[in-house]
Amino acid sequence: MMEYIFFDADLRDKFVEYATGLGVLCDSRDDTMGLVVAVPEDLADDLVDDLEARYDELQDEQSELMSQSEGGLGKLAGFKLVLPDGQTCMVPLQPDMANRLLACFSFEEIQVLFDTVARSALDPKDSHLCEILRSGKA
Repeated sequence: MMEYIFFDADLRDKFVEYATGLGVLCDSRDDTMGLVVAVPEDLADDLVDDLEARYDELQDEQSELMSQSEGGLGKLAGFKLVLPDGQTCMVPLQPDMANRLLACFSFEEIQVLFDTVARSALDPKDSHLCEILRSGKA
């Protein structure tokens, strides 16, 4: 499944309506990171392009909404970070950066990235990459 994240229910609903109009089945759910819409991965390229273009338009609207929010609370997005001991914490990011990450990576890939950074920061290995590759602990 390809996933799209929204921070506003109206924008999510606009995306679902658009996708449904194209004949694309959607699965919506709430997630700790926001409102998620999942669509099948095996869509035709032209449908994927249409969905991506609409998502980009809605993300522009999302950025505008966040810019207009009062008090600054609407100007952050966050990703959950799992520390090696199992504790979790939220990593706050500016919405533009979060949107850029989500445009290139899935939730799972972002989670792996953040977990790897946390593990490496808390247990630093001062080794060259070639040494890490040779040891098989990458």
